[in-house]
Amino acid sequence: MGYTIDIDTGGTFTDGFFVLGNRVASVKVPTTPHDLTVCFLHCIEAGAEQFGLPVEDLLYETEVIRFSNTIGTNAIIQRDGSRIGLLVTAGCEDLAPTQSEDAKTPLVSPDMVIGVDEGIDRAGEVHRRPTSKAVLSAAQTLIDRGARCLVVAFTHSEFNPENERFVRTTVKEEYPRDYLGSVPVFLSSDISRRSGRAERINAAVLNAYIHGKLARLLYKAGEDLRQRLYRKNLFIVHNNGSVARVAKTRAIHTYNSGPAAGLLGARLTGQLCQTANLISADMGGTSFDLGYVRDGRASHTLRPDVEGFEVNLPMMQIRALGAGGGSIASVASRELQVGPRSAGALPGPVCFDLGGTEPTVTDADLVLGILDPAYFLGGTMKLNLDKARKVLKEKVADPLGLSVEAAALAIKARIDGEMGAEVRKLRDRMGVEQDPLLVIYGGAGPAHCCHMAEAAGLKKIVVTPFSAVFSAFSSSSMDVGHRYETRVDLPLGETTDYHPLEKATDAMKRKANRDMRGEGFAEDQVELSLELFVRSGEEGAEARIFAEQDFFRQPDKIREVILAARERLNIEDTHPKDPTLTMVCLVARAAVAHYEVPPVSAASNGKERAEKGSRSLVLNGSEGTQPTPVYDRSLLTHGHNLVGPALVESEQTTLLIPPGWRMRVDRYNNAVLEEVSEG
Repeated sequence: MGYTIDIDTGGTFTDGFFVLGNRVASVKVPTTPHDLTVCFLHCIEAGAEQFGLPVEDLLYETEVIRFSNTIGTNAIIQRDGSRIGLLVTAGCEDLAPTQSEDAKTPLVSPDMVIGVDEGIDRAGEVHRRPTSKAVLSAAQTLIDRGARCLVVAFTHSEFNPENERFVRTTVKEEYPRDYLGSVPVFLSSDISRRSGRAERINAAVLNAYIHGKLARLLYKAGEDLRQRLYRKNLFIVHNNGSVARVAKTRAIHTYNSGPAAGLLGARLTGQLCQTANLISADMGGTSFDLGYVRDGRASHTLRPDVEGFEVNLPMMQIRALGAGGGSIASVASRELQVGPRSAGALPGPVCFDLGGTEPTVTDADLVLGILDPAYFLGGTMKLNLDKARKVLKEKVADPLGLSVEAAALAIKARIDGEMGAEVRKLRDRMGVEQDPLLVIYGGAGPAHCCHMAEAAGLKKIVVTPFSAVFSAFSSSSMDVGHRYETRVDLPLGETTDYHPLEKATDAMKRKANRDMRGEGFAEDQVELSLELFVRSGEEGAEARIFAEQDFFRQPDKIREVILAARERLNIEDTHPKDPTLTMVCLVARAAVAHYEVPPVSAASNGKERAEKGSRSLVLNGSEGTQPTPVYDRSLLTHGHNLVGPALVESEQTTLLIPPGWRMRVDRYNNAVLEEVSEG
């Protein structure tokens, strides 16, 4: 078996996780915002160096590369996606995302929306078909106004996409693909067949908005790999928990793909720790991403919020906050504010010496002694303590009348308290009897996790040995997968005629087997399952349930599905009306090489061997600095125990164990932190 490579680009660093058999290497390189394919290749070069190989030799022997990225997310945040022309049903122009609450440039300019006279009812019957003349006139107008792509989002196209497809055919006849003037045409019915007019328009617009930039960069990344002798597919991580090659990736599925992978890795960590309920918290350089696992299932939403735009495209549920190592601290009216603005990768924190001028959380951590200026990223990046102290004094300490150390403590306390408050809210919403496990990762997470947990009221934390590159580590457990959706709108009952569902499922199976053959998998290597979207009444509550691919052929399985749907929708058994099966989704998966977390041997010597010295640590404002032992994480293993205060350093992150906390290393080499009980 050859190498596997998993890469995740974040706002500040790009992380790599490389595996060959039992050999594992992880790397971090600075993200290059101007072109993410640059840091993508830098990451592979750093991994090759870890194995002592030329890049071409590494790639030639690599079986799988999985890539999660922030290309689409950044395009939405920075509003530098494609200029879109939007065609909607006449009278629905006000549903277009032509405004932005945060004063950013809208996704679609108001003058780039045109209504077309057409009509389809909820039964899927076409009442009015758009004329070719009207379609071409609208398309030409939008193209003349600068549209780089067209989006067609008609009312009730989820029931019947015929009118949307007519528009695409008409435009493509006028602007064939091989002409230079051709423009891509995206249909809302191809992106989502779920109800919700505005949400479906948003999903289609967002997909088109980020498509051009994403396609250019991902195909460039694939070509860069081929030129360096990589012979297999480049797989892109999706926010629904699977990976697929570039040609089978829709742009919107890459949104939040790194945090989605991290949530699956947190679930795996929970399984190793034998817990089914946990909160995942990823504190990187730019953001703080929260998710949860309840009863073994990762958090999922049917109507996610994508940077302020609600869409009807189900995906894993991640809440992102502007809190990270690069979060900027400022003072206004003698009040300290930390985040949500970030210094990002460039210029980054002041101590990075890359031109930053605003104090950040990382600068505060350096002043407090949590970070070693000579050992950041294993010594590959030197931090400038003098500049960090100077900027903290000038922009935080002096305005607040504090010492530099007290200002740094205030910054840490503020960010930890705000993150802890959000974790507490999530814990309360989960509604589980016992406190969930807190799984912490991200480059900055281990330095802040204990105080964050205290603010959240949680007493147990797990930090994995790959926490600094956790999203990349997590994608190493993901398989190739494709999803196929069909609108069915059937009553979910024991006497229902399920022939339409059987017909729809068989059609999706044929597509799945065809696509999986293209990925290199035989039919017997593909696992199929169903996700059913059910609703109570026409506009009632909605839920997702899981079923075997042929449940409709077995009366006992039908009853199980009905009971599951009623339970999820809170429908009483005595209620006479059946829930409605609105959508069926066929999920096809095929296994690729995974990294399996191995147990480690019990320690054969004491923790003293791992102690590498001590460092003056500022723990609180009154006691000043305190000499604190520093341990080498690579020399701590199963059975070792530490009591705070202590610092544990790896080549990619630093773990702070404050007073009142202790740490032990479990059999999977996880650092398990627990609050010490009083008395």
